[in-house]
Amino acid sequence: AASLGNDGRTLGDRNAPTLTYASLVPPSGEDEDGAYIGGLFHDGRAATLEDQAKQPIVSPMEMALLSPAAVRERVLANPAYVNAFERLLGPASLATPDSALDAVATALAAFERSAEFSSFDSKYDRYLRGEATLTREEELGRILFFSDLVNCSQCHLLDGRADQAGETFSNYRYHNIGIPPNARVRATNADRRPDPGLAGHPDVGTAGERGRFRVPSLRNVAVTGPYMHNGVFRDLRTAIVFYNRFLVENAASEINPETGRTWDDPEVPETVDLDLLKQGQPLTEQRVAQLEAFLRTLTDRRYEPLLGP
Repeated sequence: AASLGNDGRTLGDRNAPTLTYASLVPPSGEDEDGAYIGGLFHDGRAATLEDQAKQPIVSPMEMALLSPAAVRERVLANPAYVNAFERLLGPASLATPDSALDAVATALAAFERSAEFSSFDSKYDRYLRGEATLTREEELGRILFFSDLVNCSQCHLLDGRADQAGETFSNYRYHNIGIPPNARVRATNADRRPDPGLAGHPDVGTAGERGRFRVPSLRNVAVTGPYMHNGVFRDLRTAIVFYNRFLVENAASEINPETGRTWDDPEVPETVDLDLLKQGQPLTEQRVAQLEAFLRTLTDRRYEPLLGP
């Protein structure tokens, strides 16, 4: 659920978001209503791919090259890197520590903007182009996903229109959907306070944004578990069933299928978006299966072998 740091011991307490389709995340900022939108990382603190690429490299929790000078030293130690950077980005690209870090970020971001990261060749994309046919369960799940019977499309469509080519299945806004803490991951960290989410963004920081995280893309969601910003759910089905907690009258009796117990309380209860979460109808077992079948069709062709039965 969380990634191991360069020291072989340190764990973060966030589930690393996918880099597929990350180049299509809009820059961080505010929409016309003043709501925060876009940016990389779960809290949007990086405005661009270049900004995002730099932070893990120098983070003591991750790659732990603790300064631009350390990054430059690492690059200069590899003649092939020196040759490539100076040939492709110019002889000044490695002249200073800051320029070296910028060059590394520029290279990473250029690769992440390539078609290899945003292929749009899933079964769903092929269906839109008339190159594939959905099964009955997949088609019913597609219809359900885009309908008003469930609230999936409230957050997981960019402009609210169904079946648009190039859809990344996120509106890139920020919500608190009542995710419980991942107790096992949190127990590994000395700082066990609730994750502030968007409130931890250096340009936001307001208490009213605590516990809000950017809506993730659903591209490749069936092969990128565990789920939610803290990896608290192992299976995709659990992540779907979780929403019933807010939709059924006797929610206290709803069971987390992974623990066999009732759902744990939200980590940050005061900002849960209940008005949003209570939209739609409760999910029956049949509807859960249909939604899962549709979400599996969002898997890029090269990852389809990972789907299993």
